Amino acid sequence: MREMLSPTSAICGMGLDKEVALITDGRFSGATRGAAIGHVSPEAASGGVIGLVEEGDIISINIPEGRLELKVDEATLAERRAKWVCPPPNVTKGYLARYAKLVSSANKGAVVE
Repeated sequence: MREMLSPTSAICGMGLDKEVALITDGRFSGATRGAAIGHVSPEAASGGVIGLVEEGDIISINIPEGRLELKVDEATLAERRAKWVCPPPNVTKGYLARYAKLVSSANKGAVVE
């Protein structure tokens, strides 16, 4: 999970922190400002719905209920899932590659399988 300080800083720097929510499978530091929802799981690289979001999609955020909902019909999501391809790993050697290959998604506890 990447650290999202740069994207949130850019949003704030453009004066959009009161108008834009950043929803990501990344993580946040204590310096994050604005509407930021992180650790969304399963991650995009694991085939989670977050990887199917496209420009212009509506996402409903219900903070009291702890819910995010992508407002896209199931037929469209099925089409997107059929076209989705897992991106290749950035690291292919060493311990980090081994970790990426063996550790499960955060929604499963990020444990070694």
